[in-house]
Amino acid sequence: MADSTTWEKELAKLAAKEAEALQGGGEVALQKLREKGCLTARERIEYLLDPQSFVELNLLAEHQCRDFGMDQKRFPGDGVVTGHGAIQGRKVFIFSEDTTVLGGSTGKVHGAKVHYILRLARENRVPVICLNASAGARIQEGMDNVYGITGVFHENILNSGIVPQIAAIMGACTGGAAYSAALCDFIVQVEKTSHMFITGPAVIKEVTGEEVSFEDLGGAKTHSSKSGVVHLAAKDDRDCLDLIRGLLAFLPQNNREKSPRKTTADPCDRETPELTDIVPIQMSKSYDMKQVIRCIVDDGHFFEIHPAFAKNLVVGFARLAGQAVGVVANNPRIQGGCIDIDASDKAARFIRTCDAFNISLVTLVDVPGFLPGVLQERGGIIRHGAKMLYAWTEATVPKISCILRKMYGGAIPAMGVHQIGFDQVFAWPSAEMQMVGAEPSVKILYRQEIAQADDPADYMGKKIEEYRELYLTPYHSASRSVIDAVIHPKDTRKRIISALTMLEGKADPARPFRKHGNIPL
Repeated sequence: MADSTTWEKELAKLAAKEAEALQGGGEVALQKLREKGCLTARERIEYLLDPQSFVELNLLAEHQCRDFGMDQKRFPGDGVVTGHGAIQGRKVFIFSEDTTVLGGSTGKVHGAKVHYILRLARENRVPVICLNASAGARIQEGMDNVYGITGVFHENILNSGIVPQIAAIMGACTGGAAYSAALCDFIVQVEKTSHMFITGPAVIKEVTGEEVSFEDLGGAKTHSSKSGVVHLAAKDDRDCLDLIRGLLAFLPQNNREKSPRKTTADPCDRETPELTDIVPIQMSKSYDMKQVIRCIVDDGHFFEIHPAFAKNLVVGFARLAGQAVGVVANNPRIQGGCIDIDASDKAARFIRTCDAFNISLVTLVDVPGFLPGVLQERGGIIRHGAKMLYAWTEATVPKISCILRKMYGGAIPAMGVHQIGFDQVFAWPSAEMQMVGAEPSVKILYRQEIAQADDPADYMGKKIEEYRELYLTPYHSASRSVIDAVIHPKDTRKRIISALTMLEGKADPARPFRKHGNIPL
């Protein structure tokens, strides 16, 4: 170092480099982003994290590519802001891609910064938030992309089941970048200003001749309601970040901890007599299961996951006696609450996520069975439905089931009984449970008698009623210990909470050694 160097000069040089890094792709590019109604990469971090908690890492990293004029396009930070901070006082690691710098594309250094954050999250057992706005792999860097973007997948997968990973789609998320988001536990996508796909409209038109818009191909509505890729859709950037804060509140820091308990003034022994007004006793009448959930849980607060996808099955987070639980419930308002292919996938994924992070599971059951039909069978309902059975058996967290009105056929193990690994099973006095319903059973069992009867319709009606009274009532199941108790609807909340309290110390069952199971994917 030359004798003429002074602290003032060196500190001024540092300040200049930091100021350049903070500018991303330049004020003009940042302002264009704001004019679209979006926050910048740094503004997103500032909005999401607790004030003054963010500590940036690798601020001055730059790509080392010299080809295709890239030596003239160097930006400190290389298109991604990385670091750690806190959300509601809890430590998190975070990266936020900067679309104003080379489209947020992932090259070797950009990727290395993300690898580092993901690895630190795993090593420190802390959640990681991934704010995605990337055009995908940076083609100017050639096979260095293999290091950059594929390494991100590797770290995402190593993190899976160890720390929560939440991805937000807040701009372009295309090509390989989409797979990193898909490997996270939850995805939130911003409506209108973001899109996610592997190949874009231009490539699809070139290869298949199909014409499709960016929004129809990869917008939030498509992915939250049709593909099921996205768990939550957000109105804008701020709503997206608010949803992440809300979601994180239900999750633990890692797979060795439990979710934070929240103090509530909602009494554990609160009765729920209004449930008999919400749920019609007539099996043919529909109702909204979400009303039941809100009636039972603490303070009526239910954080639904996948609200626009497979609406015949409801999943989400709530609290009971202050403790986070995962809820899986049929919704008779949609397709009678039948379980179909999409509902099976939705449930299995949610069950496994809750189990990975020590979140107890509660099912509210009102299901006629799996959805029949040629399209369902050809689409692989057997394979998809088996995922639910696998997920329930694999899960070691406390599992509690409450049967409200009906539970038939293959949906019995799919929604929870002791024989699939549930700890407690309750039923309302009006509940019907049987592998086959009364009418088809009578037609099989009394086929000859019905044919020979003077009045076949009258004879069949009487036998159906006899069968229903003998086999379909919860008392038949209670007599065989298929269920633990027939409960009054008004006691639903306090009985579930009592069961959860009893199961707080539940230990993982001893199971044979295996590298891993083979879920029917």
